Amino acid sequence: MDGNLQKNSLLDRFLNAIEKAGNKLPDPAILFLFLMLLTWFLSALLSPIDFGEINPTTGEKLYIQNLLTGEKMADFLSRMISVFINFPPLGVVLLAMLGVGVAEYSGFIPAGLKYLLGYTPKSLLTPILILVAIISHTAADAGYVLVIPLGGVIFYAAGRHPLAGIAATFAGVSGGFSANFIPSAIDPLLQTFTQAAARIIDPNISLNPLNNIFFTGLSSIVVIGVGWYLTERVIEPRLNRNNPVDQDLTDVPKMEELKAAEKKGFKIAGLVMVLGLLGLFLWAYPYSSSLRSPDGKITAFSAPLMQSIVPLIFLVFWIPGIIFGFISGSYKNSKDVIASMSKAMGSMAHYIVMAFFCALFIDAFTQSNIGSMTALKGASFLQNLQLPPQVTVVGIVFLSAFVNLLVGSASAKWALISPIFVPMLMQLGISPDLTQAAYRVGDSVSNIITPLMPYFPLVVIFCQRYVKNTGIGTLVSLMIPYFIYLLVIWTVFLLIYWTLGIPLGLQSSYTYTVM
Repeated sequence: MDGNLQKNSLLDRFLNAIEKAGNKLPDPAILFLFLMLLTWFLSALLSPIDFGEINPTTGEKLYIQNLLTGEKMADFLSRMISVFINFPPLGVVLLAMLGVGVAEYSGFIPAGLKYLLGYTPKSLLTPILILVAIISHTAADAGYVLVIPLGGVIFYAAGRHPLAGIAATFAGVSGGFSANFIPSAIDPLLQTFTQAAARIIDPNISLNPLNNIFFTGLSSIVVIGVGWYLTERVIEPRLNRNNPVDQDLTDVPKMEELKAAEKKGFKIAGLVMVLGLLGLFLWAYPYSSSLRSPDGKITAFSAPLMQSIVPLIFLVFWIPGIIFGFISGSYKNSKDVIASMSKAMGSMAHYIVMAFFCALFIDAFTQSNIGSMTALKGASFLQNLQLPPQVTVVGIVFLSAFVNLLVGSASAKWALISPIFVPMLMQLGISPDLTQAAYRVGDSVSNIITPLMPYFPLVVIFCQRYVKNTGIGTLVSLMIPYFIYLLVIWTVFLLIYWTLGIPLGLQSSYTYTVM
């Protein structure tokens, strides 16, 4: 493809149409409100129908729940506050931004970026940024609130279009969710559902929690390569033509030479950060550490360390940020520290409003069972086609991508469809590990375009920092190329990987072939 991507190219016209149509949609907050009302209407319309599906998790018949009954509406009103304040991304975003805000407005993060850009070749800036984005989701949702906005800051500081940096990191954090060579909590979580489904056929089967780690590790190279090419050859040239950066930007790091006080402050604050991380490592290293789960695992969801990721991010940036601020002179007293935190919260006002309506919509959609019913119907349809194994594996990838548009949780989707696909493919001689890998590919690539991604509105806010008229359509048009390329290339990579018979991960106890 031509690196300049001519204005009249088919792809450019398609993306421009997507952006134009998407930006005509209402504000995301109002859009979530409309989607909630539509969910209510569909739930009432579909609730009398018996779809004949059994929930594989509970073993009970699955029905669409009518949300317009008096009982359900009373429940909706009584739970509205708890649904909002318990919306998972809300606390994550606000707490992390309090710490990051201090580190940014004190000058600690800008100083670090200046050092980073001074030592990183410009030609490698994009792949390194995507690599960091892929690694970041090891720490729960930290990548969304930390790495994605930094992608924009780094690109802007390097004289490149900041929205291209945001798009690249969004593709790495979310689109590359299952492309990590570092074990994370999602590995044992999915493995438990896969193993339970596999025991329908073989009650004695045992799967390793890292049964996909080799495949996901090598997949990171695929994601980095695709993201690197698209960012520099498609996304950034298009942004430079169609979405110029606003000229009146404030509070965005500039690339002036660091002053002596700033250099001293960064060295001391950086040393404190390193010592803090070293202390955390020494605390978590012993098998009996209080940061581990009762069985000694450090990546289990029940491990205090995994549950403390966001508070740790707050402290890791808050403390060095304060130290840098006072040494460099950007902070004179404690009021300046609180002012930085207030400033960071001020930038989150729009997100909080969107989070309110987004939380209500996702809760209503979950309560209605519409997404679960769609997932089961799609799985049953694919099963009844009785296609060749290779085509079925590709079908699982595409079905997982589609279902992700309707059911946001990776574990919830797999809990629904794994009892169908895993036993079915085992009888065709396909390992449960491969079936799980196919699911992970489809689930990952569609994260960047699903309306149920809770952090999607937040990424829009990050973009508006540089281009104020950025809307949903703008972000969707940026992410669609990543989605299409990753879906096709990653699926082909999975088929080649399977054909070559390369182990997907650490050995499990089954004897099924993977070729």
